[in-house]
Amino acid sequence: MFNSIDSNQTAEITEKKSKFIANVISVSSKEEAEKCINDIKKKNPLARHNCYAYSIYSKEGIQNRMSDDGEPSGTAGAPLLNILTSREITNTLIVVTRYFGGILLGTGGLVRAYTSAAQAALEKVNIIKKDLGLIVKIVVSYSDVDKLKYYLSQKKTTIVDSEYLENIILKVEISKEDYDTLTKEENDLNFHIINKAVIEETYINI
Repeated sequence: MFNSIDSNQTAEITEKKSKFIANVISVSSKEEAEKCINDIKKKNPLARHNCYAYSIYSKEGIQNRMSDDGEPSGTAGAPLLNILTSREITNTLIVVTRYFGGILLGTGGLVRAYTSAAQAALEKVNIIKKDLGLIVKIVVSYSDVDKLKYYLSQKKTTIVDSEYLENIILKVEISKEDYDTLTKEENDLNFHIINKAVIEETYINI
């Protein structure tokens, strides 16, 4: 279980004519984070710096990365990462793009500016709990689908897709614990599951 953000947000501040644009982005892997960083750099070709920090939750542990991108060491990447680690927020990327205004801010001024921009963006998001769960395909008859949906709602399971064919195919996000419970209780339910299968692991809201 870990803390993450519920949306991507942007905020901008100006400090002594330098413009700092913070992007707070939900990511699920190092590769996704690096792609987002490269995309932001491409969108801001005239920016002097694109400093960043991200924290990724995985079964192997938490991966943290940061970069000052040319700013004096410790003035940008480390403060951004500290925002994430101090609040125990993972699967989140912060990129702060700086357009230099011609006035040097000094190390203390840089730390304050990068921190303020990132915090302004984070103030716009909600911190949510997430965990590693499953995407599962469940097949039921038309006569049993309402009973299944009620059961899933009691488990706070999210239906992400529905397909109405000869039978109804639901694609749901479910915790591993609730999927194990469903499997154990399947023979005792008041509806019949024709088929079910795990499609993939994913991160789910809890």
